[in-house]
Amino acid sequence: MVDVATAPVRLATKPSRRHRAQARTAWLFLAPFAVLFITVFIIPIFSSIYNSFYGMKQSGLGLGAPERVFIGLQNYTETLTSEAFWSGMGRVLGYAAFQIPIMILGALGLALLLDSLAAKYISFFRLSYFLPYAIPGVIAAVVWTYLYQPNLSPIVKGLSAIGINVDFLSTNTILLSMANITTWTFMGYNMLIFLSALQAIPGDLYEAARLDGASEWRIVRAIKVPMLQGAAMLAVLLSIIGTIQLFNEPTVMKRSATFIDSAYTPMMMAYDQAFGPSANPGKAAAISVVMAVIAGLLAWFYTRVNKKVAQ
Repeated sequence: MVDVATAPVRLATKPSRRHRAQARTAWLFLAPFAVLFITVFIIPIFSSIYNSFYGMKQSGLGLGAPERVFIGLQNYTETLTSEAFWSGMGRVLGYAAFQIPIMILGALGLALLLDSLAAKYISFFRLSYFLPYAIPGVIAAVVWTYLYQPNLSPIVKGLSAIGINVDFLSTNTILLSMANITTWTFMGYNMLIFLSALQAIPGDLYEAARLDGASEWRIVRAIKVPMLQGAAMLAVLLSIIGTIQLFNEPTVMKRSATFIDSAYTPMMMAYDQAFGPSANPGKAAAISVVMAVIAGLLAWFYTRVNKKVAQ
């Protein structure tokens, strides 16, 4: 015979036990990601911040290896007052202002083409556009540096044959040459972001628009593009963060463009401070932290502007 007084208690405890079991299962599946995230992301961030307050100091006699000492905000002061740092930052911002819009618009155009009714062999073209992203950045920079060589490049020779003389490795064109490499590498990646968002749009909207007499171009302007706002924000934010870290292209190309030095971009400056002849890991950490803050501010500014435009 069931004890009525205790029955509600038994019923009340069953959901909580089930919820605890579900929570344990969820944490079990989350654990591998959490461990990797903390190990390769959270710990390095705090380690960089901690190391940025230390510097290398030579002993009084100038003999032996430099000692690591606490210097407070000195690394940040030197970074923020460095003319070389801000010159490199200016190059990166100029590069981003040119490269990001072209890449995003190109990716959007490719996604719209693949999503159109007239598109054929979509899987082939989708893979073809994405394939450059699978090539390591350093390898891509090496290949394109060869294609930029005046004496070796078939592109340069072809342009010269029709009377166009271009030096892709000159001081006036080097940033455009780097932008071309980055755009070639990441346009397919951003295209997949837009294409995924397009395929998530309900097909009923298109059918209703066609029944009302809307052309395909009208559907693109009135339905597809407005509904890609979230995807565009994600693509631009990722591009901003990636552009701030400009490193592979100038590092590879400096062997052919000798005017590129170790301070050409902030990330190259940080690398030189970390592994160069006069290594100062604390200074490298400070530069990295400052660049992370700048990237965060640019991303925040973009989201604010995007929200105001959307309103």
